[in-house]
Amino acid sequence: MENNMIPTSSDLNPKPLNQLIQRGDTSDMQLKAFICNNLGYSTLLAKMPMYDFYRMSDVANERSENGEPVTQRKLDLKHATELARYILKGLISTAIYEYTIKGKDPSEAHTRLQKMIGKQPYAALQPIVTNLRTAGINGKNLRAQQIETSEREGVGIRLWLGQRDILWVVDGQHRRKAMQIVIDFLEEIRVEQKYPAKKNTLFPHNRDDRNVPTDELTVWSECYEITRAVCSVSVEIHLGLEVLEERQLFHDLNNLAKKVETSLALEFDSSNPVNAFIKEELIEKNLIRISPGDITDWHKDDGGITRKHIVSVNAHLLLNKSNINGATPGIVQERLVIAKRFWEAVLQIPGFGEESAKAKTVAAQPVVLKALAKLTYDFAFGRFSNEQLLNKLLDRITDLDFSHDNPMWRYYQLTPEEIDLHGLNGLDIYLPDNSTGNRDPGLYEETTGWMRFGNRHNDIFPILADMIRWKINLPNRHKERETEELNNQISQQTV
Repeated sequence: MENNMIPTSSDLNPKPLNQLIQRGDTSDMQLKAFICNNLGYSTLLAKMPMYDFYRMSDVANERSENGEPVTQRKLDLKHATELARYILKGLISTAIYEYTIKGKDPSEAHTRLQKMIGKQPYAALQPIVTNLRTAGINGKNLRAQQIETSEREGVGIRLWLGQRDILWVVDGQHRRKAMQIVIDFLEEIRVEQKYPAKKNTLFPHNRDDRNVPTDELTVWSECYEITRAVCSVSVEIHLGLEVLEERQLFHDLNNLAKKVETSLALEFDSSNPVNAFIKEELIEKNLIRISPGDITDWHKDDGGITRKHIVSVNAHLLLNKSNINGATPGIVQERLVIAKRFWEAVLQIPGFGEESAKAKTVAAQPVVLKALAKLTYDFAFGRFSNEQLLNKLLDRITDLDFSHDNPMWRYYQLTPEEIDLHGLNGLDIYLPDNSTGNRDPGLYEETTGWMRFGNRHNDIFPILADMIRWKINLPNRHKERETEELNNQISQQTV
C-alpha cells in the first residue's frame, strides 16, 4: 500500500493555538485502524466500543433534515428488536465471563437472568460495513499518524475523527438499531430502576411491579459498562464513496450472498428454547427420526419427519405460531411439561414413526400433527384453556382412528348420502363456512387407499382440528367465538 493513501502527521511539536483550532477540536476521537485493500480500493479496518460506534454512526434510510441522500432500505423494527435480544444475551454472557476470568463466581442474579433470557454456546456480531463520506478519495481529507513498534515497523494508524465525520452504515443498519435499543433499555433501567412495560421490554422479567431487584440492577449496570468498554464492534470503513457507489456496495453485500437453508439453520441453532427441546428431548432420546427431505414415495418412508416440519409442529404446540422466532425461555420452559405429554401420546399412535409410517397412518403427515398441536395449545395455554378438556384430548389421541380409510378425513369428497351412511351428520356444524376459505384438505386415492393431505397446511390443519373436536366431543371453536363476541357486546352495552 502506498504511503500517500492516507496523509500522516508525525509532527508532535507545539503549535500556535490558531493552527490547532483549524486542525481539530477537543471533541475529536482517536481511532486505531489498519489500512487494507478490498478488491483494489483502500479501506480501514477498526474496532471500537459498541457505545462509541452507535454514537459516531448513522443510517441513510430516510432523507434527513440536512438532505443526506438515501442509500438504505426501510428499517424493520421487529428484526432489530430480535437482534437486540441476541446482543443482550451476549452482554450477560460477557458479564459472567468477566467474573470467571478473575477467579470469581458469578452471582445468583447473573445465573437467573441468563436462564430467563436464554443462553447459547457462542454469540458474536459480524463486522459492520460503513462509508466515511467526508474522508475524500483514499482518505485524503483525514488526519492520521503511523503507529510503529520499537523496531520502526508499522502496525497500523491512529486516526482523528471529528463531529462531522459520520460513519454511514452500508451493511448493518439493523445491528446498529439493535445496539441503540439495548443501550436505551439499559439506561432506562439504571435511571428508573424499573423494567419497561412488558410489551416494550427486551427482557421477560415477569414482574407486575416492574421494580428491578438490587442484585439484578447490579448485573444490568455491568452490562451497560460492557457496551462502553469491553464489547467492541469490528467496522470496515470505506473512504469517500459517492452515493452511487454506496448504493452499489449495499446491493452487492445484500444480494450476492447465499442464504443458509432453513433446515441447516435450524439444525445448527441451539439458542432457541424450542429448538433445544426438540434436540434434547426428541432427537437425542431417539423418539423422533429426522428425515433429510420430504418423502413423496411413501413406500420408501423411513418413518422420520423433516426438521422444518418438526419445528413447525412444536411452534404451534408451544407458541401458537408457525415458526419459533422470538421464543424465550421464560415462555417456553413452563410449557415443556405439556409438550412432553403431547409427544408421549403421539408416539403411541399405531404405525407412527415406523417404516412406511405415512402409508400406515395419516398421523405421520405433519399437517395432522399441527392440528393436534394446535388443539393442545388451545386447551393448555389459549384463551379457552381448560385442564379437563386438555386431559380428555391427550388421553383420547390413541383412541382416534388415524387410518387412511376413516371417512371423516375425506368429508368434503363425500355426497350427502355417504355422509349419512358413515354417521358424519353434525360434523358440518363444527366446520368453517365454505365461503370463508380453502375447503380442499386433500385427496383420497382409491387405487392406494391413501388419504393425502395438501401442502397448504395453514388452511388445512384448522379443519382437521375441527374434525377431531367433533369426533371426541370437544367444544366447537366457532360457538366459543360467537359466545365471546356476544359477551363482549353485552360488556360494551353495559359500559
